[in-house]
Order: sequence, then C-alpha cells, then structure tokens
Amino acid sequence: MHTVAAFQAVTRIAGVVIAVSDGDDFWHTPLSAVTVVPCGGATRAATVGNGLAAMTAQGVLAHDWVLVHDAARCLVTPGQINALIDACQHDAVGGLLAHKLADTLKRESGGRVEATLERADKWLAQTPQMFRMAALTQALGAVGDNVTDEASAIESTGARPLLVPGGAQNFKVTYPDDFALAEAILRSRTP
Repeated sequence: MHTVAAFQAVTRIAGVVIAVSDGDDFWHTPLSAVTVVPCGGATRAATVGNGLAAMTAQGVLAHDWVLVHDAARCLVTPGQINALIDACQHDAVGGLLAHKLADTLKRESGGRVEATLERADKWLAQTPQMFRMAALTQALGAVGDNVTDEASAIESTGARPLLVPGGAQNFKVTYPDDFALAEAILRSRTP
C-alpha cells in the first residue's frame, strides 16, 4: 500500500498495474487508477512480461514509458519516482534508480574472501526502472526468464541504461531485520 500510494502521488503517471499471482486475494478492494492483473509468473521476468502484455491489451502503446517497480521496495518516495522520470523522459534508452556502493566489496569462494573488488564504479540496482514499452517487451522476450531486473534485459540489447541516484532508504525488504528498519523509516515519515 505504501508503494501504491507513492506512485499515485506522482500525478503524471497515467495508472498503476499490479501483477499478482492467480488467486491472490489481497487486492480485492478496488483502488483509484489501479488495475490488478492476475498474471504472475514463476520469475520476476515472467511476471513483468505478463504485466506488459496486459498493459498492451489495455491500450498502452509501444512508445509509452513504463516504470517497473519491485513491491519489496516499499519505501520508494514520490520524489524518487519523479527524479527518475525527470532524468529519463528525454533519454534514448531509459534508466533505473540506483545507489552508489559505499561498502568494500568482496568476492567469495568456499566461504572465504577470494578478492576485494574495486567499488568506485559499482552501483546497487534499485527500482523503479523506466523504459519504453516496446523496447522492454522485446528485450525481455529475447533474454528469457533468467534476468533479475529490467535493466539487465535492456543491457542485453547493447543499450546502456541511465543510472539515476536513488537512496539508501529505497532498499529491498529481504531479510528479517529489514522489516524493523522499514517500519522505523515509515514511522519517521508519518506526520
């Protein structure tokens, strides 16, 4: 609901499509300008591909921009979404929110450090990720279900997505400790 509220607060977004698994009844309450489509797939790429197909059936055109967001990033803000749109709307490729890596990065082998990697040019990919409907649909169709984000699919075509600074608070809620941190951030945002 926090994610949907953030997207609904961005007035230049025409609508929100939520791709869910068939039988998911959490979204039974209709929301203004939100369409829930039971088209979830076995992978993120399959779900996004199915969601794009549903959007095409609803009239989204090949040249329209689409923003794909991971629901596990429930702390995205309207400001971050607007910053992505501002940065990408005139770009030939599109781009993604990302956060510059601050930590030292290690490569592991057998539970031990194998090497320390240069971090100066490393970014953590975030969402939303913004690309033209046709380009994203074609890229996902070409690479299959193995990509873990839309930018990777676009990269496979030889294009280079724009990195738009996101923020540390737009993290993916993944581990048990993340829930407490997300709750604290949401509480700090409530007036």
